[in-house]
Amino acid sequence: MRLVRVRLQRRATEYEIAIGAGTLARLGLSARSALEADPRRLVLISNRKVFTLYGERALRSLRSVGFTVAHWLMGDGERFKNLNTLERALAFLSSTGLERNDAVVALGGGVVGDLAGTAASLYLRGLPFLQVPTTLLAQVDASVGGKVAVNTSAGKNLVGAFHHPRAVLIDTDTLETLPARELTAGWCEAIKQGAVGGRSLFEMTHKFLKGRAAGRADADALGLARLIAAHVAFKASIVAGDERENVSRTDASSRRILNFGHTVAHALEAGTNYRRFRHGEAVGYGMLVAGEISERLGLLDRSELELLRDAVRLCGRLPRAADLGEEMILSRLAHDKKSVGGHLKWVLLEGIGRARIVDGREVGRKLLRASLRAGLQGVSNRTESEGEKR
Repeated sequence: MRLVRVRLQRRATEYEIAIGAGTLARLGLSARSALEADPRRLVLISNRKVFTLYGERALRSLRSVGFTVAHWLMGDGERFKNLNTLERALAFLSSTGLERNDAVVALGGGVVGDLAGTAASLYLRGLPFLQVPTTLLAQVDASVGGKVAVNTSAGKNLVGAFHHPRAVLIDTDTLETLPARELTAGWCEAIKQGAVGGRSLFEMTHKFLKGRAAGRADADALGLARLIAAHVAFKASIVAGDERENVSRTDASSRRILNFGHTVAHALEAGTNYRRFRHGEAVGYGMLVAGEISERLGLLDRSELELLRDAVRLCGRLPRAADLGEEMILSRLAHDKKSVGGHLKWVLLEGIGRARIVDGREVGRKLLRASLRAGLQGVSNRTESEGEKR
């Protein structure tokens, strides 16, 4: 088992992320260790797919150390991460009689983690919670850093809070039950972090994906745990230095660099009512568009763009996007929540591993349209996959 600590300078606190195979069996002990106020009751929030696979194991571990545990299941998918679902989750927390020293456990992917974390941040003005991410995307990114939110009709993640978990428990065995599309989404998010996090992290990820595609032994379970730990450590370092994403920062250690690929991704998700793309799949397209913008502005060599495109290709098939109207995407971009002073802030690349934050006024309309057309073509002739059931 590998351990990574997230240290929050503003609060002089930290929490631990445990990564390894079979760690779900330690959930009860981890909860007892991380929750300081000796809680009696826990509420576990999940969805039906994940709970069917791992719910009883999680409940058994929590109850073995004396917790009284109730569970509540939300719908499966980004479209359920909304205010209606949040209200129902809060009503359930109330019905169980949770008190200020009790806690919430999120068992599932990024949608479950976001919804459960938002509910925990609001109920009784803030309950502690634990993250048990079961998807690759949540393990390398969404469960780390304390951002929790829900979507509204105006856009993605517009209502939320900074509410850090008391601990994160990553069981790599849960990835064995993921459908191909969920793995693709997670690998796209990993490529995103490598593209802005440093050449070595990108190359480590790219090498693992090439080995995975070729069936090589260096893409085994131990290699996967090492890779996830490297991504978690990178994100933890960014969060430690810029916990609340200071909008005045434009340096390479700003938390805003983690938004690489997300500007277009959020537009794609919202514009298709969160039904066509997994989040990471949309990020895959977002990276391709941002790479095109970077190359057309003269920031990124063509060879580096091709390297990025190859990495996205190795992540897996993406749903089609070339049929989506430019006007729809442009209108969604105008409402991006990360705009500052009424202008978009693009995260672009000066090279693989070197991010640069660029004011939207530097990205002309004609250049943006051309980049959208090129990026949304993808990296090969692909058709939308239905994905297997988990």
